[in-house]
Amino acid sequence: MNSEDNTELSTGDFSDLPRSLPENCVEYLLFVLDNQNECRSPLPHLEGIRRAAIQLCDRITTGYIWQRDSFQLRLERDQDLVYLRGATDYSDSVEDEWLIVYLLRELTKSFPKLWVRVFDSDGEFLLVEAASVLPKWLSPEIDSNRAWIHDGKLHMLPLEASSGMKRPLSLPEAVGFVTSSPDAVIHSTFVEAEAFYRLEKYPKHIMSTMHHSLVTIPRKLACILHEKPSTIAPAVEAFYLRDPVAIKPLLSSSKDLHFPPEDLVTISVKFTKVLFAQLKSQRFPAPPIWSAILETAEKQAADAEPTQARLACLEMGMKVASGFEMLAADTTKRDNHLAREFSMILEDVEEDGVQSLPTNEDIERWEDALRDDDESWLDIDFEQFEEELKGNLNPRGQTKSRFGDSSAQANLRKIVSRFEAFLNDEKAGADGAETEDLDSDSDVSDESEEDSGDEEDKAVSFDEEQFSRMMREMMGLPAIQPKDSKSGPGLSLHDKSQDALEGDVEDEDIGQLTAQLEAELKEYGALNLDPKPEQSNAIEARGGTDAKDRTKDGSLQKVEDGEESSEEEVDVDYNLAKNLLESFKSQAGMAGPAGNILGMMGLQLPRDEDDYGEDDDWKCT
Repeated sequence: MNSEDNTELSTGDFSDLPRSLPENCVEYLLFVLDNQNECRSPLPHLEGIRRAAIQLCDRITTGYIWQRDSFQLRLERDQDLVYLRGATDYSDSVEDEWLIVYLLRELTKSFPKLWVRVFDSDGEFLLVEAASVLPKWLSPEIDSNRAWIHDGKLHMLPLEASSGMKRPLSLPEAVGFVTSSPDAVIHSTFVEAEAFYRLEKYPKHIMSTMHHSLVTIPRKLACILHEKPSTIAPAVEAFYLRDPVAIKPLLSSSKDLHFPPEDLVTISVKFTKVLFAQLKSQRFPAPPIWSAILETAEKQAADAEPTQARLACLEMGMKVASGFEMLAADTTKRDNHLAREFSMILEDVEEDGVQSLPTNEDIERWEDALRDDDESWLDIDFEQFEEELKGNLNPRGQTKSRFGDSSAQANLRKIVSRFEAFLNDEKAGADGAETEDLDSDSDVSDESEEDSGDEEDKAVSFDEEQFSRMMREMMGLPAIQPKDSKSGPGLSLHDKSQDALEGDVEDEDIGQLTAQLEAELKEYGALNLDPKPEQSNAIEARGGTDAKDRTKDGSLQKVEDGEESSEEEVDVDYNLAKNLLESFKSQAGMAGPAGNILGMMGLQLPRDEDDYGEDDDWKCT
């Protein structure tokens, strides 16, 4: 077979592989399906739908800031199918994904022939939302292309669409079935209510995801944000996902920077709550060019609350300006249309010069120029959080101080109730909680299920006594005589002596193996079998540093001298504390086993300021 034949074979094999979406990406397909007018071209209808979708999006999402990509549609041709396709990368903002679902559902209400399929990297996420009420036959293995939105409702394609076989559907098969048998699709109000549960808060919820905050930034940047507020999204992303290479532009002199800390003004900047949380939560040492300004502000903000508020605005402004600086230095490598639009606006502003920038009087006349929203939604009271999980009010019955808003409380109670129902479901297995079947044709007899369950229980039976005996043998511990041991009164003396002899031989072999293992571990210093109680010191909160140092130095000296006596053993508590602190430090401020253990013990360790200083951070870049 020649090389050309090999190439053709490989192409055919790879074309059959399923295409997967990138992470945090939602894709949506819009079809015009009508079994009465199959010969008519759908192009005019699709173009009308595309224009209507754009108008609907502009009307509903006015003033909304998308995390990365916005709602978009384009014409697609694939496998003799003509349809509209869109894909949106919503990054860390799941609200963008559900906003798109809401837009698509509203769009289907205006076009009776429109059928929409929406899915993400997790697959049919609408069916995942309704997993507790799905029919038993609809499993994740066969749910591909079975969930469709039509006329504002959620429809499912039955097994009839796959010739009665439990297998996933291809897109042409699903489109063909909907076209030929639209009345055969399944519509369940229970499934629809669960799948569209998050859409109940729209469209009012759209603007509630916005957050306004006062920041102190250069006047040039304030002009750009006023002209295009949505450019804050790519700037925060550049700041949030920065690396040492991205920070290098901030080390330049003020002449090389687009937004040096000069001619500063305080304005109100609009974020989404996700963007604001990403910016606020980041621990970011001030760049050298911002250090002097922040140090002066910190000295002035020692006691007075107004100066502390100005310092907070200045710190947020430093982060915003740094994000835009990183974005301006790398716009050619970004595929975000907002980043490209920001680059063009920046060029225009710099060409027009300082005289084109707004004055202080102009800034005061801007809408919401001094708006500063409450940031209490960032704070979590874990006691109130636990009460909300239980569905309880606070002791005084006041709703103002409760955790989250009403939708958040409802979501929490719903999650907990479902989890408790799953734990209390005795029929729940490895595939999840089983529910009542909505399709009477797919019922399975209870007797067969019980039989299969008994067989599975036998297959995974566990002998605790046998496991305990094996573990004690592995650790070199003496075996515990079972209650039904052969040493009962019914055994002869010969049997007893024979069992004792075999047990002695077995214990002797285990003892030799254990001694050999201990000697080898002790040779490498990995085992401490004879620690002296008087050498073990508890970890003290105060005044324990000298004792630890003396113990550590003494232990190192003894190892160097080559002593092998029990006196050379190191302090167990010192090693425990040292390893625990090193594990906590390796977490780099993130969640990890050491932090979780210390949290359960009620200990809250501070940040490691010595190894992560501002000067060292900027030197490493």
